[in-house]
Amino acid sequence: MAASDVSKHVSNQPEIVRPMANFLPCMWGDQFCSFSLDKQEWDKYANEIEVLKEKVRSMLVAAGSKPTEKMHLINTLERLGVSYHFEKEIEDQLEQMFYARHDYENDEGYDLCTIALHFRIFRQHGYKMSCAVFSKFSETNGGFKESIISDVMGMLSLYEAAHLRTHGDDILDEALVFATTHLRSIAIHLSPTLAKEVKHALKQSLHKGFPREDARNYISAYEEDDSRNEMLLRLAKLDFNLLQLLHKEELCLLSRWWKDLDLSSKLPYIRSRLVESYIWAIATYYEPHYSLSRIIFTKIFVMLTVVDDTYDAYGLPEELRLYTKATQRWDMKEIDQLPDYMKIVYRNLLNLYKELEEEMAKQGISYRLYYSQEAFKEIVMGYEIEANWCNKGYKATFDEYMSNGLITGGHLMLGFASLLGMGEVANVEAFEWMQNKPKVLVAANIIGRLINDIASHEEEDQRVHVATGVECYLKAYGVSKEEAIDELYRMIANAWKDINQECLRPTPVPMAILMRVLNLTRFLEVVYKDGDAYTHPELQLKDYVVSLLIDPIPI
Repeated sequence: MAASDVSKHVSNQPEIVRPMANFLPCMWGDQFCSFSLDKQEWDKYANEIEVLKEKVRSMLVAAGSKPTEKMHLINTLERLGVSYHFEKEIEDQLEQMFYARHDYENDEGYDLCTIALHFRIFRQHGYKMSCAVFSKFSETNGGFKESIISDVMGMLSLYEAAHLRTHGDDILDEALVFATTHLRSIAIHLSPTLAKEVKHALKQSLHKGFPREDARNYISAYEEDDSRNEMLLRLAKLDFNLLQLLHKEELCLLSRWWKDLDLSSKLPYIRSRLVESYIWAIATYYEPHYSLSRIIFTKIFVMLTVVDDTYDAYGLPEELRLYTKATQRWDMKEIDQLPDYMKIVYRNLLNLYKELEEEMAKQGISYRLYYSQEAFKEIVMGYEIEANWCNKGYKATFDEYMSNGLITGGHLMLGFASLLGMGEVANVEAFEWMQNKPKVLVAANIIGRLINDIASHEEEDQRVHVATGVECYLKAYGVSKEEAIDELYRMIANAWKDINQECLRPTPVPMAILMRVLNLTRFLEVVYKDGDAYTHPELQLKDYVVSLLIDPIPI
């Protein structure tokens, strides 16, 4: 064959087109790799905190005969982010108060703000307080009394309480609409400080927020409160800064691990989101005794991101089929069947789990990894289904999409990851419960899948990508995009009711397990509220990194 014929033959070969996404690179560089914990500073904070903790315990006991005062104290401790120091004392107090059966409906001492606060705190702790306590603020012919509109703090408290609603809490459905509507209209007439609080609540309720960031913000607001308790304020500041030091040390270890893997240069198509993954871990559990949990969770999360991007933003159909097959077998011998770039992905995935197995075997809990591996296998199969739909140009029915989306949404995968490093409470029963996909986990997956789709569907329409839930709903029901999004939000709201219901006592597993599911779901609301902030951390996660991991609170 002549050279010209060879050239012609080569030029006629089909060009390989990969579904590239062109993600922005990591915005943090190596700045978290060089942290060194100041032991003297740590000890200074820790010693004073211990003294203050004992004084706060005395305060909790002293407020024993004053339920309203006690509930306000508990609320303050929780919002300042220090209630984890007093879990037993708070639970004991709440149990006594709940079964004391106060006459909320007839006692004039209980105004709207107080009743709504009691309702919210009790339900957050799993106590099923009846929403009938709000009937005293309703008209006999329905609707809330106009007289409560001017009670801004009462309306704000009612708004926050309404987010704890379950199915059948019709008065809370009405309360949420009522409070939201009127708070929006009166916000412009409030003092700057109160207006800021109202606007923040309307954007992100306490129940669906990011507890660690909320604590940072509340510490600043509490400092401006004339009725503040200086001892509580100092405890909160010291505790925040102490935990920040611990979190910085953990992130330093993780950053060095990620840098050594060097996946960002070896696999330039991936999202390099180690720091943002760690923020997700803090959202799941920030307390010091969950240090190992955060490290394990972050490593699995960032590796899941690598695999997700391989399916979503680079791999070709035949390559992905090979990777799925290799993952189902979970054996390093399968690596020879993979293209070179996938060998890097596969090797690092299996090495991570081997590293975790060796570490967890020392504690006699290596059995936990089986559940995580099975969840990884399942999500990879879900990724391949989506990749096949995309390659064939197939737009799934909404039911088909949601069935697979409840897997690819990642909540089961991350749920298991969140339990791996926990203590004895994460026993075999807890893992079996999660593997059976209980209602609370299904609800969390619905929220995660749909809120992600709503946030990212317009961007993903700009490149080769599987149809999102928005597009599948449009196809299935022939509605407008606005109507489709409204319906998906309705499904999200119903899923939140499921989660709230499943967190009420008696619970099938300890509350510590349910809190992992709840916290993961909360952060999904935060990350995808104004777009895909995980893919684009400059939208919001950047600010969280600065406030939680870079800037300490001035003392």
